[in-house]
Amino acid sequence: MALPAVTEADTAIETLADLLERLGGVPPERIRFQPFPGTAVEDDVLLRPGGEKRLFELIDGVLVEKPRGYYESRLAMVLGWYLEEYVTTHGLGIILGPDATLKLARRLVRLPDVCFVSWRHFPNRELPPEQVPDLYPDLAVEILSPGNTAAEMARKRREYFAAGTLLVWIVDPATRTARVYTAPEESVLIPEDGVLDGGEVLPGFQLPLREWFQRAGRKRGD
Repeated sequence: MALPAVTEADTAIETLADLLERLGGVPPERIRFQPFPGTAVEDDVLLRPGGEKRLFELIDGVLVEKPRGYYESRLAMVLGWYLEEYVTTHGLGIILGPDATLKLARRLVRLPDVCFVSWRHFPNRELPPEQVPDLYPDLAVEILSPGNTAAEMARKRREYFAAGTLLVWIVDPATRTARVYTAPEESVLIPEDGVLDGGEVLPGFQLPLREWFQRAGRKRGD
């Protein structure tokens, strides 16, 4: 089988340490070696060998597992419910969940925990037929899991905004806070008693963080 052409960026990766750094310092157990790093393609994101239910993102031709827990999933579902009700009522677009595969660039597929995609992306409001469409979210929401790293999330933000995303929410369940980004390094911290605002992306949408977390439920010991 012919291997993909090596890019200039790939030549800087000589060791496993180089690869881990390029991917944002993710733990090595999250990196899939089948297919071999650098050779994975969009269709590999969809494969479930042996029926496994893990989710993978594609980063520079490398499959990287997306860490998730039940509570992060619960938060995503509740937020999706709030957003779906709002965008449907106002005819703004669609909401996608954490297994939505979005191709942001060549050899780059991300799965935001929740995202909003406006109707302007869809001529005649018809959704694309591809399982991994060339599509970026107007709003991307990432809910932190214990396995996420700061460098990993910084890379994700850069990729979202480079693709065309206008707003990114990074939510920390441990502190019940959210950081709202309007650019990769420009953000405002929303405390637990604060309010998430849709800004120009979702005009008029507001959600008190405390209400969101209360609806999701409190974990024992919190």
